[in-house]
Amino acid sequence: QVQLVESGGASVLAGGSLRLSCAVSEDRLSHYCMGWFRQAPGKERESVAGLDTDGATTYTDSVKGRFTISADNDKNTLYLQMNSLKPEDTAMYYCAAVGLYDCWSGGGIRHMGAVRDFRYWGQGTQVTVSS
Repeated sequence: QVQLVESGGASVLAGGSLRLSCAVSEDRLSHYCMGWFRQAPGKERESVAGLDTDGATTYTDSVKGRFTISADNDKNTLYLQMNSLKPEDTAMYYCAAVGLYDCWSGGGIRHMGAVRDFRYWGQGTQVTVSS
């Protein structure tokens, strides 16, 4: 089955930028709807951004205009560019995938915002933003 491995997490100052990567193996990234989630200590895991194979994207309101999700199909890698980082962005960030059939049966990436919507998960990468 598909394997997801995140990288790129770090400790940065508020206002800084990071780019997270999610390397996909054992299958083609283009066979999945992809998402980034995050979980802060004591909080539930929440959707940050999603990407469909037709290029459609979705973002949670708190990151709109600051974060950008993208994919390089040649490298089989998903990215999350994070700019203007805030302390409230501090969390473990997870890459997630769901097969296209399940994604499109559910209405596409814009309707896939819950943890239960995604089947495959990476191990996470920590992002810490200090003021």
